[in-house]
Amino acid sequence: MSGENCLAGLKILDLTQFEAGPSCTEALAWMGADVVKIENPRVGDPGRSSGGKSTHDAFYFLQYNANKRSVTINLKDPRGLDLVKDLAKTADVMIENFAPGAIERLGLGYEVIKAINPAIIFCQVKGFGAGSPFEKNLAFDMIAQACGGLMSVTGEEDGPPCKPGATIGDTGTGMLMAVSILGAYVRRLRTGQGEHLQVAMQDAILHYIRNAFAYMERTDGKAAPRAGSKTVGGGNPPIGVYPCKGGGPNDFVYIYTSAANPEHWIRLLKVMGREDLIGDARFANPAARTEHREEVDRIVSEWTIRHDKHTAMQLVGGATIPAGAVLDTRELADDPTFQQRGIRQTMKHPEIGDYVMSGWPVRFGGRPPDVKPAPLLGEHGKQVLSEWLNYDAARIADLRDNEVVG
Repeated sequence: MSGENCLAGLKILDLTQFEAGPSCTEALAWMGADVVKIENPRVGDPGRSSGGKSTHDAFYFLQYNANKRSVTINLKDPRGLDLVKDLAKTADVMIENFAPGAIERLGLGYEVIKAINPAIIFCQVKGFGAGSPFEKNLAFDMIAQACGGLMSVTGEEDGPPCKPGATIGDTGTGMLMAVSILGAYVRRLRTGQGEHLQVAMQDAILHYIRNAFAYMERTDGKAAPRAGSKTVGGGNPPIGVYPCKGGGPNDFVYIYTSAANPEHWIRLLKVMGREDLIGDARFANPAARTEHREEVDRIVSEWTIRHDKHTAMQLVGGATIPAGAVLDTRELADDPTFQQRGIRQTMKHPEIGDYVMSGWPVRFGGRPPDVKPAPLLGEHGKQVLSEWLNYDAARIADLRDNEVVG
Protein backbone atom coordinates (compact mmCIF):
# COMPACT_ATOMS: atom_id res chain seq x y z
CA MET A 1 0.00 0.00 0.00
CA SER A 2 1.24 3.47 -0.84
CA GLY A 3 1.39 6.37 1.60
CA GLU A 4 -2.18 7.60 1.10
CA ASN A 5 -3.49 5.80 4.18
CA CYS A 6 -0.75 6.85 6.64
CA LEU A 7 -2.72 9.84 7.93
CA ALA A 8 -6.21 8.60 7.16
CA GLY A 9 -8.63 10.21 9.59
CA LEU A 10 -6.47 13.30 10.21
CA LYS A 11 -8.66 16.33 9.49
CA ILE A 12 -6.88 19.55 8.55
CA LEU A 13 -8.63 22.89 8.22
CA ASP A 14 -6.41 24.77 5.78
CA LEU A 15 -6.60 28.59 5.63
CA THR A 16 -3.29 29.01 3.80
CA GLN A 17 -2.45 30.59 0.46
CA PHE A 18 0.38 30.92 -2.05
CA GLU A 19 3.15 28.40 -1.17
CA ALA A 20 4.61 28.21 2.34
CA GLY A 21 1.38 26.99 3.94
CA PRO A 22 -0.02 25.06 0.96
CA SER A 23 3.23 23.11 0.49
CA CYS A 24 2.91 21.95 4.10
CA THR A 25 -0.69 20.81 3.85
CA GLU A 26 -0.10 19.21 0.44
CA ALA A 27 2.62 16.99 1.92
CA LEU A 28 0.17 15.83 4.58
CA ALA A 29 -2.58 15.36 1.99
CA TRP A 30 -0.29 13.07 -0.01
CA MET A 31 0.00 10.92 3.09
CA GLY A 32 -3.74 10.63 3.49
CA ALA A 33 -4.84 13.59 5.60
CA ASP A 34 -8.21 15.09 4.71
CA VAL A 35 -7.12 18.65 3.89
CA VAL A 36 -10.05 21.03 3.49
CA LYS A 37 -8.93 24.29 1.95
CA ILE A 38 -11.04 27.31 2.93
CA GLU A 39 -11.11 29.94 0.18
CA ASN A 40 -12.67 33.26 -0.73
CA PRO A 41 -15.86 32.52 -2.72
CA ARG A 42 -15.03 35.00 -5.50
CA VAL A 43 -11.29 34.67 -6.13
CA GLY A 44 -10.06 31.80 -3.98
CA ASP A 45 -6.40 31.37 -3.07
CA PRO A 46 -4.48 34.17 -4.85
CA GLY A 47 -2.22 31.43 -6.16
CA ARG A 48 -5.03 30.34 -8.50
CA SER A 49 -4.33 33.38 -10.67
CA SER A 50 -0.56 33.55 -10.17
CA GLY A 51 1.14 34.33 -13.46
CA GLY A 52 -1.79 36.27 -14.85
CA LYS A 53 -5.52 35.73 -15.13
CA SER A 54 -6.67 32.73 -17.09
CA THR A 55 -9.84 30.75 -17.64
CA HIS A 56 -8.21 27.95 -15.65
CA ASP A 57 -6.28 27.73 -12.40
CA ALA A 58 -2.57 28.54 -12.71
CA PHE A 59 -0.04 25.72 -12.90
CA TYR A 60 1.49 27.32 -9.79
CA PHE A 61 -1.72 26.53 -7.89
CA LEU A 62 -1.81 22.95 -9.14
CA GLN A 63 1.75 22.38 -7.93
CA TYR A 64 0.93 23.12 -4.28
CA ASN A 65 -2.67 21.99 -3.85
CA ALA A 66 -2.89 18.44 -5.14
CA ASN A 67 -4.99 15.95 -3.16
CA LYS A 68 -6.95 18.62 -1.26
CA ARG A 69 -10.63 19.58 -1.10
CA SER A 70 -11.93 23.14 -1.49
CA VAL A 71 -14.75 24.87 0.39
CA THR A 72 -15.55 28.54 -0.21
CA ILE A 73 -16.67 30.57 2.82
CA ASN A 74 -17.33 34.30 3.12
CA LEU A 75 -15.22 35.33 6.11
CA LYS A 76 -16.78 38.81 6.08
CA ASP A 77 -20.12 37.29 7.02
CA PRO A 78 -20.63 36.42 10.72
CA ARG A 79 -22.28 33.18 9.67
CA GLY A 80 -19.18 32.38 7.65
CA LEU A 81 -16.96 32.88 10.68
CA ASP A 82 -19.27 30.69 12.74
CA LEU A 83 -19.05 28.04 10.05
CA VAL A 84 -15.24 28.06 10.24
CA LYS A 85 -15.48 27.68 14.01
CA ASP A 86 -17.84 24.72 13.59
CA LEU A 87 -15.35 23.10 11.22
CA ALA A 88 -12.53 23.85 13.67
CA LYS A 89 -14.43 22.01 16.42
CA THR A 90 -14.15 18.80 14.41
CA ALA A 91 -10.63 19.37 13.01
CA ASP A 92 -7.40 17.92 14.33
CA VAL A 93 -5.26 20.66 12.78
CA MET A 94 -5.95 24.25 11.74
CA ILE A 95 -3.30 26.16 9.81
CA GLU A 96 -3.10 29.71 8.45
CA ASN A 97 -0.53 32.01 6.85
CA PHE A 98 -2.46 35.27 6.52
CA ALA A 99 -0.75 38.62 7.02
CA PRO A 100 0.37 39.28 10.61
CA GLY A 101 -2.61 39.87 12.90
CA ALA A 102 -5.24 39.08 10.25
CA ILE A 103 -6.49 35.80 11.72
CA GLU A 104 -6.84 37.43 15.15
CA ARG A 105 -8.76 40.38 13.68
CA LEU A 106 -11.16 37.90 12.10
CA GLY A 107 -11.82 36.41 15.52
CA LEU A 108 -10.24 33.07 14.57
CA GLY A 109 -7.00 33.32 16.55
CA TYR A 110 -5.47 30.58 18.66
CA GLU A 111 -7.16 31.48 21.95
CA VAL A 112 -10.58 31.54 20.30
CA ILE A 113 -10.10 28.22 18.51
CA LYS A 114 -8.49 26.57 21.54
CA ALA A 115 -11.53 27.51 23.63
CA ILE A 116 -13.83 25.55 21.33
CA ASN A 117 -11.36 22.71 20.60
CA PRO A 118 -8.69 22.39 23.33
CA ALA A 119 -6.99 19.46 21.58
CA ILE A 120 -6.51 21.25 18.26
CA ILE A 121 -3.05 21.68 16.73
CA PHE A 122 -3.18 25.33 15.68
CA CYS A 123 -0.44 26.28 13.20
CA GLN A 124 0.76 29.65 11.94
CA VAL A 125 3.32 30.44 9.23
CA LYS A 126 4.57 34.03 9.12
CA GLY A 127 7.43 35.93 7.54
CA PHE A 128 9.05 36.97 10.82
CA GLY A 129 8.79 35.48 14.27
CA ALA A 130 6.99 36.68 17.36
CA GLY A 131 9.29 39.10 19.17
CA SER A 132 11.19 40.03 16.02
CA PRO A 133 11.47 43.77 15.30
CA PHE A 134 9.96 42.92 11.89
CA GLU A 135 7.12 40.84 13.33
CA LYS A 136 4.43 42.83 11.50
CA ASN A 137 6.24 42.88 8.13
CA LEU A 138 5.00 40.97 5.11
CA ALA A 139 7.33 38.46 3.50
CA PHE A 140 7.58 36.20 0.51
CA ASP A 141 10.18 33.56 -0.26
CA MET A 142 12.83 35.96 -1.52
CA ILE A 143 12.44 38.26 1.50
CA ALA A 144 13.00 35.33 3.84
CA GLN A 145 16.04 34.25 1.84
CA ALA A 146 17.51 37.75 2.11
CA CYS A 147 16.77 38.27 5.81
CA GLY A 148 17.57 34.68 6.79
CA GLY A 149 21.14 34.79 5.51
CA LEU A 150 20.78 32.46 2.54
CA MET A 151 21.45 35.12 -0.11
CA SER A 152 24.57 36.24 1.76
CA VAL A 153 26.22 32.86 1.18
CA THR A 154 24.92 32.41 -2.38
CA GLY A 155 26.59 33.78 -5.51
CA GLU A 156 30.08 34.10 -6.93
CA GLU A 157 32.90 34.90 -4.52
CA ASP A 158 33.41 38.41 -5.89
CA GLY A 159 29.80 39.02 -6.91
CA PRO A 160 26.66 40.37 -5.22
CA PRO A 161 24.30 38.24 -3.11
CA CYS A 162 22.11 35.95 -5.19
CA LYS A 163 18.75 34.25 -4.65
CA PRO A 164 18.89 30.46 -4.99
CA GLY A 165 16.47 29.05 -7.52
CA ALA A 166 14.72 26.77 -5.02
CA THR A 167 11.95 28.36 -2.96
CA ILE A 168 13.49 27.35 0.34
CA GLY A 169 11.83 30.23 2.18
CA ASP A 170 8.40 28.96 1.14
CA THR A 171 8.45 25.20 0.64
CA GLY A 172 11.41 24.78 3.00
CA THR A 173 9.39 26.47 5.76
CA GLY A 174 6.37 24.36 4.87
CA MET A 175 8.33 21.14 5.33
CA LEU A 176 9.50 22.18 8.80
CA MET A 177 5.90 22.87 9.78
CA ALA A 178 4.74 19.55 8.31
CA VAL A 179 7.28 17.62 10.39
CA SER A 180 6.26 19.57 13.49
CA ILE A 181 2.56 18.86 12.87
CA LEU A 182 3.31 15.15 12.68
CA GLY A 183 5.24 15.30 15.95
CA ALA A 184 2.44 17.16 17.69
CA TYR A 185 -0.13 14.77 16.23
CA VAL A 186 1.70 11.70 17.52
CA ARG A 187 1.74 13.23 21.01
CA ARG A 188 -1.93 14.19 20.67
CA LEU A 189 -2.82 10.58 19.88
CA ARG A 190 -1.01 9.48 23.05
CA THR A 191 -2.13 12.22 25.43
CA GLY A 192 -4.92 14.26 23.84
CA GLN A 193 -2.80 17.40 24.17
CA GLY A 194 -3.20 20.18 21.61
CA GLU A 195 -0.46 22.55 20.48
CA HIS A 196 0.19 26.01 19.10
CA LEU A 197 2.84 25.76 16.38
CA GLN A 198 4.44 28.89 14.93
CA VAL A 199 7.18 29.10 12.35
CA ALA A 200 8.67 32.18 10.70
CA MET A 201 10.13 31.97 7.22
CA GLN A 202 13.19 33.97 8.28
CA ASP A 203 13.80 31.60 11.21
CA ALA A 204 13.38 28.57 8.94
CA ILE A 205 16.16 29.80 6.66
CA LEU A 206 18.58 29.81 9.62
CA HIS A 207 17.89 26.08 9.93
CA TYR A 208 18.97 25.51 6.33
CA ILE A 209 22.27 27.40 6.58
CA ARG A 210 23.69 25.72 9.69
CA ASN A 211 26.87 24.84 7.79
CA ALA A 212 27.46 28.55 7.21
CA PHE A 213 27.18 29.27 10.93
CA ALA A 214 29.60 26.41 11.66
CA TYR A 215 32.07 27.93 9.17
CA MET A 216 31.69 31.34 10.84
CA GLU A 217 32.46 29.91 14.27
CA ARG A 218 35.61 28.13 13.13
CA THR A 219 36.93 31.27 11.43
CA ASP A 220 36.94 33.52 14.51
CA GLY A 221 33.42 34.83 13.94
CA LYS A 222 33.90 36.18 10.43
CA ALA A 223 30.69 36.13 8.40
CA ALA A 224 30.45 33.13 6.09
CA PRO A 225 31.34 34.20 2.52
CA ARG A 226 29.87 33.37 -0.86
CA ALA A 227 31.57 30.48 -2.60
CA GLY A 228 29.92 30.24 -6.01
CA SER A 229 29.22 26.63 -6.89
CA LYS A 230 31.57 25.40 -4.16
CA THR A 231 30.61 24.59 -0.58
CA VAL A 232 30.66 27.18 2.19
CA GLY A 233 34.31 28.06 2.77
CA GLY A 234 35.30 26.94 -0.71
CA GLY A 235 36.09 23.29 -0.06
CA ASN A 236 39.23 21.70 -1.44
CA PRO A 237 39.71 21.46 -5.20
CA PRO A 238 38.59 19.95 -7.40
CA ILE A 239 35.12 21.01 -6.37
CA GLY A 240 32.47 22.79 -8.42
CA VAL A 241 31.12 22.88 -11.95
CA TYR A 242 33.41 22.20 -14.88
CA PRO A 243 32.61 22.96 -18.54
CA CYS A 244 31.62 20.16 -20.89
CA LYS A 245 31.30 19.66 -24.62
CA GLY A 246 28.34 21.46 -26.14
CA GLY A 247 28.79 24.93 -24.76
CA GLY A 248 25.16 25.33 -23.71
CA PRO A 249 24.11 27.22 -20.57
CA ASN A 250 23.94 23.98 -18.57
CA ASP A 251 26.70 21.95 -20.24
CA PHE A 252 28.61 21.44 -17.02
CA VAL A 253 29.40 18.60 -14.66
CA TYR A 254 29.77 18.98 -10.90
CA ILE A 255 32.76 17.12 -9.46
CA TYR A 256 33.42 16.88 -5.74
CA THR A 257 36.50 15.39 -4.13
CA SER A 258 36.18 15.16 -0.36
CA ALA A 259 38.99 16.08 2.01
CA ALA A 260 37.87 13.12 4.11
CA ASN A 261 38.37 10.76 1.14
CA PRO A 262 41.86 11.39 -0.31
CA GLU A 263 41.40 8.48 -2.73
CA HIS A 264 38.91 10.61 -4.72
CA TRP A 265 41.76 12.68 -6.19
CA ILE A 266 43.81 9.61 -7.12
CA ARG A 267 40.82 8.01 -8.79
CA LEU A 268 40.07 11.20 -10.72
CA LEU A 269 43.63 11.42 -12.01
CA LYS A 270 43.30 7.87 -13.32
CA VAL A 271 39.95 8.65 -15.01
CA MET A 272 41.53 11.67 -16.70
CA GLY A 273 44.59 9.71 -17.77
CA ARG A 274 46.84 11.89 -15.63
CA GLU A 275 48.57 9.21 -13.61
CA ASP A 276 51.74 11.27 -14.12
CA LEU A 277 50.44 13.67 -11.46
CA ILE A 278 50.04 11.00 -8.78
CA GLY A 279 52.48 11.95 -6.05
CA ASP A 280 53.08 15.45 -7.44
CA ALA A 281 53.78 17.63 -4.39
CA ARG A 282 51.62 20.45 -5.77
CA PHE A 283 48.51 18.23 -5.52
CA ALA A 284 49.50 15.71 -2.86
CA ASN A 285 46.90 16.74 -0.25
CA PRO A 286 43.90 19.07 0.16
CA ALA A 287 46.02 21.95 1.45
CA ALA A 288 48.39 21.73 -1.50
CA ARG A 289 45.54 21.54 -4.00
CA THR A 290 43.89 24.55 -2.39
CA GLU A 291 47.12 26.50 -2.80
CA HIS A 292 47.20 25.51 -6.47
CA ARG A 293 43.43 25.76 -7.04
CA GLU A 294 43.67 27.47 -10.45
CA GLU A 295 46.01 24.80 -11.77
CA VAL A 296 43.78 22.00 -10.46
CA ASP A 297 40.69 23.57 -12.08
CA ARG A 298 42.57 23.99 -15.38
CA ILE A 299 43.61 20.32 -15.42
CA VAL A 300 40.10 19.09 -14.70
CA SER A 301 38.47 21.51 -17.17
CA GLU A 302 40.80 20.42 -19.99
CA TRP A 303 39.48 16.90 -19.48
CA THR A 304 35.77 17.65 -18.96
CA ILE A 305 35.52 19.92 -22.03
CA ARG A 306 36.31 16.91 -24.20
CA HIS A 307 33.19 15.08 -22.99
CA ASP A 308 29.49 15.83 -22.86
CA LYS A 309 28.16 16.21 -19.33
CA HIS A 310 26.41 12.82 -19.27
CA THR A 311 29.58 10.99 -20.31
CA ALA A 312 31.66 12.96 -17.81
CA MET A 313 29.23 12.07 -15.03
CA GLN A 314 29.27 8.39 -16.00
CA LEU A 315 33.05 8.19 -16.15
CA VAL A 316 33.74 10.09 -12.95
CA GLY A 317 30.82 8.65 -11.00
CA GLY A 318 31.69 5.18 -12.24
CA ALA A 319 35.07 5.56 -10.56
CA THR A 320 33.31 6.10 -7.21
CA ILE A 321 33.84 9.86 -7.17
CA PRO A 322 30.84 12.12 -6.47
CA ALA A 323 29.80 13.71 -9.77
CA GLY A 324 26.62 15.04 -11.33
CA ALA A 325 25.66 16.49 -14.69
CA VAL A 326 23.92 19.87 -14.41
CA LEU A 327 20.42 18.97 -15.59
CA ASP A 328 17.84 21.61 -16.42
CA THR A 329 14.07 21.35 -15.97
CA ARG A 330 13.51 20.35 -19.60
CA GLU A 331 15.97 17.48 -19.36
CA LEU A 332 14.48 16.29 -16.08
CA ALA A 333 10.93 16.48 -17.45
CA ASP A 334 11.97 14.50 -20.53
CA ASP A 335 13.64 11.73 -18.50
CA PRO A 336 11.06 8.90 -18.52
CA THR A 337 12.55 7.20 -15.48
CA PHE A 338 11.06 9.82 -13.14
CA GLN A 339 7.56 8.93 -14.31
CA GLN A 340 8.34 5.23 -14.36
CA ARG A 341 9.37 5.47 -10.70
CA GLY A 342 6.40 7.63 -9.72
CA ILE A 343 8.51 10.64 -8.77
CA ARG A 344 6.73 12.66 -11.46
CA GLN A 345 3.10 11.78 -11.99
CA THR A 346 0.18 12.80 -14.16
CA MET A 347 -2.52 14.84 -12.46
CA LYS A 348 -5.88 14.12 -14.10
CA HIS A 349 -7.38 17.61 -13.87
CA PRO A 350 -11.05 18.07 -14.88
CA GLU A 351 -10.43 21.42 -16.63
CA ILE A 352 -6.78 21.50 -17.65
CA GLY A 353 -6.51 17.83 -18.54
CA ASP A 354 -3.39 15.77 -17.96
CA TYR A 355 -0.71 17.72 -16.11
CA VAL A 356 2.60 16.10 -15.19
CA MET A 357 4.12 17.32 -11.93
CA SER A 358 6.55 16.27 -9.24
CA GLY A 359 4.89 14.65 -6.24
CA TRP A 360 6.05 13.46 -2.82
CA PRO A 361 9.42 11.76 -3.42
CA VAL A 362 9.39 9.36 -0.44
CA ARG A 363 8.35 5.81 -1.23
CA PHE A 364 5.99 3.92 1.04
CA GLY A 365 6.34 0.19 0.42
CA GLY A 366 8.16 0.91 -2.82
CA ARG A 367 5.78 3.52 -4.24
CA PRO A 368 5.31 7.27 -3.71
CA PRO A 369 1.77 8.48 -2.86
CA ASP A 370 -0.52 9.13 -5.83
CA VAL A 371 -1.01 12.68 -7.10
CA LYS A 372 -4.68 13.60 -7.30
CA PRO A 373 -6.17 16.79 -8.81
CA ALA A 374 -5.93 20.15 -7.10
CA PRO A 375 -9.52 21.15 -6.30
CA LEU A 376 -11.65 23.50 -8.33
CA LEU A 377 -12.74 26.55 -6.35
CA GLY A 378 -15.43 25.44 -3.89
CA GLU A 379 -15.66 22.02 -5.48
CA HIS A 380 -16.21 20.12 -2.23
CA GLY A 381 -18.41 22.50 -0.22
CA LYS A 382 -21.52 20.36 -0.06
CA GLN A 383 -19.49 17.21 0.49
CA VAL A 384 -17.39 18.59 3.38
CA LEU A 385 -20.28 20.28 5.19
CA SER A 386 -22.18 17.02 5.03
CA GLU A 387 -19.27 14.83 6.14
CA TRP A 388 -17.64 17.09 8.76
CA LEU A 389 -20.75 18.78 10.21
CA ASN A 390 -23.63 16.47 9.21
CA TYR A 391 -25.45 19.37 7.53
CA ASP A 392 -28.43 18.32 5.44
CA ALA A 393 -29.13 19.57 1.92
CA ALA A 394 -31.58 22.24 3.08
CA ARG A 395 -29.12 23.80 5.50
CA ILE A 396 -26.36 23.83 2.91
CA ALA A 397 -28.73 25.39 0.36
CA ASP A 398 -29.62 28.12 2.87
CA LEU A 399 -25.93 28.95 3.35
CA ARG A 400 -25.40 29.04 -0.38
CA ASP A 401 -28.49 31.16 -1.06
CA ASN A 402 -27.32 33.70 1.53
CA GLU A 403 -23.80 33.73 0.00
CA VAL A 404 -22.18 32.44 3.19
CA VAL A 405 -20.61 29.69 1.11
CA GLY A 406 -19.93 29.60 -2.60
